[in-house]
Amino acid sequence: MQNLEKLKPLALLLLRWGLAIIFIFHGFPKLFGHTQETLRFFAGMGFPAYFAYIAGIVEFFGGCMLVVGFFTRIAALLIAGEMAVAIWKVHLVHGILAVADYQFPLSLAVGAFALVALGAGAVSLDYAIFKTKA
Repeated sequence: MQNLEKLKPLALLLLRWGLAIIFIFHGFPKLFGHTQETLRFFAGMGFPAYFAYIAGIVEFFGGCMLVVGFFTRIAALLIAGEMAVAIWKVHLVHGILAVADYQFPLSLAVGAFALVALGAGAVSLDYAIFKTKA
C-alpha cells in the first residue's frame, strides 16, 4: 500500500489536468465565443443572462488555475458549486431517473470536490508556494 501512496501526486495532477481541460474548453466559448447565443441560453433556463459570464469565468479561469495548481481548493470549490447548480437547475428537471442527463456534471462535481478535500498535491504551485502537504 505504501507504493500506491507514491502515486498520489501523479493521480492528483492527472485529476487536475483532466478537469482543467474540460472546464477550459467549456468556459472559453462562454467568454470569447458565441456570447449572444450563450446569454439567450442562460436566460431561457431562467437565469439572469449575466450568469453566462460568471459561469465562463469560473470554468475558464478555474480550469487555468487547476492546470498549474494555484489556489486549487478555491477554484475546485467554485467549480463543484457551479456543477451542483447545473445539476439542480438544469439537469434534474428531467427527473432523477434520467441518469444520462446528469451523470457528466455529477462526475465533474465529484472530481472537483475531491480536489477540494485533497488539495492540489505535490506537483503544484500551491505546494511550491505554501510548502504544505496539500
